[in-house]
Amino acid sequence: MNVLFDLDGTLTDPFEGITNCIVYALETLGRLPPPATDLRWAIGPPLLGSMEELLGSRELAIEGLRVYRERFSSVGLFENGVYGGIPELLSGLAGQGRKLFVATSKPTVYTVRILDNFGLKGFFTGIYGSELDGTRTDKGELIAHLLEEEGLDRAETVMVGDRSHDIVGAHANGLKSIGVLYGYGTKEELDSARATWLAETPEDIARTVNG
Repeated sequence: MNVLFDLDGTLTDPFEGITNCIVYALETLGRLPPPATDLRWAIGPPLLGSMEELLGSRELAIEGLRVYRERFSSVGLFENGVYGGIPELLSGLAGQGRKLFVATSKPTVYTVRILDNFGLKGFFTGIYGSELDGTRTDKGELIAHLLEEEGLDRAETVMVGDRSHDIVGAHANGLKSIGVLYGYGTKEELDSARATWLAETPEDIARTVNG
């Protein structure tokens, strides 16, 4: 079984970095930001859409994303932490000879730096993210690109993620999926998206993959 992993809310907890950078962007553009705890919904989905919801227009959202990246590229991406049990999960799966990949809406350039910073990069056969121009921020398109580039058998590949767009993207490509409950999506969100399995912990992910 090949395993595709989302990044934010699945491998690492980016709450501090993402919310700090959204607050920075809103304040820079003269907007009063909501409390950080009210921005949890923005973790996971493509950020441009979240910025558009916060700022009210696509034009402002593009500028907001540019300002967000000013801080994120130097500070925010390191305001992050690996979930407990993730290194052991990845080590165990890789040790079984499974091919592991990252499939995230976050730009690849940031994703590689984050994984390298936490010593996780070496577990992955390939790291797939979006481009800074917005290409492949849609999870379905990203997964399709990954499957084609790597020549993976859909019947032998599973997507692991914490938000509905991870599960919807898996369905769009004929993949089974594992929705993780320790991230930023609720059980209701993952059930509604029709996750094949749910996992409360990284250990549950291992048991499901090996089941």
